[in-house]
Amino acid sequence: MGQDRGKYDFYIGLGLAISSSIFIGGSFILKKKGLLRLAKKGSTRAGQGGHAYLKEWLWWAGLLSMGAGEAANFAAYAFAPATLVTPLGALSVLVSAVLSSYFLTERLNLHGKLGCMLSILGSTTMVIHAPQEEEISSLEHMSKKLVDPGFVVFATLVVIVALIFIFVVAPRHGQTNILVYITICSVIGALSVSCVKGLGIAIKEAIAGTNVVKNPLAWVLLFGLIGCVSTQINYLNKALDIFNTSLVTPIYYVFFTTSVLTCSAILFKEWEHMGADDVIGTLSGFITIIVGIFLLHAFKDLNVSLATLAVSIRKDDRAFPVANGITSHSTYELVHEENTEDMEEREMGMAFDTISRRNGSMAS
Repeated sequence: MGQDRGKYDFYIGLGLAISSSIFIGGSFILKKKGLLRLAKKGSTRAGQGGHAYLKEWLWWAGLLSMGAGEAANFAAYAFAPATLVTPLGALSVLVSAVLSSYFLTERLNLHGKLGCMLSILGSTTMVIHAPQEEEISSLEHMSKKLVDPGFVVFATLVVIVALIFIFVVAPRHGQTNILVYITICSVIGALSVSCVKGLGIAIKEAIAGTNVVKNPLAWVLLFGLIGCVSTQINYLNKALDIFNTSLVTPIYYVFFTTSVLTCSAILFKEWEHMGADDVIGTLSGFITIIVGIFLLHAFKDLNVSLATLAVSIRKDDRAFPVANGITSHSTYELVHEENTEDMEEREMGMAFDTISRRNGSMAS
């Protein structure tokens, strides 16, 4: 019964994670369209500290879509382990890439299609090898995990790095370096996922009849989640406004997922219940997703398709024999020229001998 219940929760979490990726991938497009409309109107851009996007309905539509995706993601963490839910965010990258080709006039070439296939393959591999049991099942257990020395050190480092980037690095390099704002979102995202996981457990306890309102940890997790998500939205808006969506989305995914997997390994210790084959499968799936996302966006500006690839292959096949013919003809001409020069040297030598003999006869 317990195993069947665990599998049931696992598949519920999987379905919620996939629907979350669809909503979040669409939200990137809606928010980007809203920011582009504001730029055309001449409003102060978000990357320059402006908040005119609060009056743009497309941006609000994107925010609502992201809210729906985050809600589904929130619920997914209550049913499935973070090692499974977080990497499936790659599907939001695929949704964003496909919708960008239709609504942002960004073309999806052959490399992009291969990248989508690899990302789906990597996500499937991670689903197969992800842990299917829950490590934390109550707020009491969660409170013990939060005071673990390893997590305390990790959380302290995350806060220090975020503050340094916000107050020192971002004012100097935020407008020119894409990694600044994305790093802030990613490291804060690790803490937000921890808060989401804890609140998901609190909601499950509340549904089961436990009074969690009087538990101070539930309120700490709630206010911590609000602060983390607000920071993420602010700096993600700045990154999207300044830099290309095709760059922001994959880099943010890789940084954010790596940060969350590190936090999950330290706090939830889900990796301790995985065999060596599952650990290797999970890491291989994650690397496959990264390669797929790289192919999806690194060669996005190249006009490569199956049709152009076939044409280039035919051109190469036609050019190869001609090149051989030119080479053979040139070689023949070179040998012919060498033979001609040898014959001329021989004729000159014979003529010189004849003159020498004549001169010798005359001298004698």
